[in-house]
Amino acid sequence: MDKKVIIFSAPSGAGKSTIVHHLLEKYSFLEFSISATSRAPRGKEENGKDYYFFTTEEFENKIKADHFVEYEEVYAGSYYGTLKSEVERIWAKGNIIVFDIDVKGGVNLKKLYGENAVAVFIQPPSVEELRNRLIGRGTDSAEAIERRVAKAEEELTYASKFDIVLINDKLDEAFLTAEKIVEEFKLR
Repeated sequence: MDKKVIIFSAPSGAGKSTIVHHLLEKYSFLEFSISATSRAPRGKEENGKDYYFFTTEEFENKIKADHFVEYEEVYAGSYYGTLKSEVERIWAKGNIIVFDIDVKGGVNLKKLYGENAVAVFIQPPSVEELRNRLIGRGTDSAEAIERRVAKAEEELTYASKFDIVLINDKLDEAFLTAEKIVEEFKLR
């Protein structure tokens, strides 16, 4: 059995999670890798469904115990990572793992999985459009949005490190492009 992974990375607000959700609904052979994080749940997020939520101390203990395939300290004390147990759980079912992950994590996973991975960078049409999407979400303060936009500008410089750059200008077109990527990768 091929142990394949599809990596989706993007700046916050580029539409990555929307595209990933669409693909997971369409293809039964894809399975979402639930990331671990040390941040608090947002909105209706559930432990074990959206993320595995840990305290910073719990997360750091798991790092020391080598429980992660990869992890990143995104902001001071705010960790995100991929548990080895999650990867093994999905591969044991024979599914292709889908990662919805920050840009640095995406680059790290591509290095780790090489030819068994396709890394897709979802790019917003512009930084201004990204800002508008984040405002439209209504989940972050103005200060948090500006912090995310500044981070996004830096993250956009990573696009060339990915196998494919998918510009999410029109969502329906982005869905079709993403489907084509999945179908071609499955046959590889």
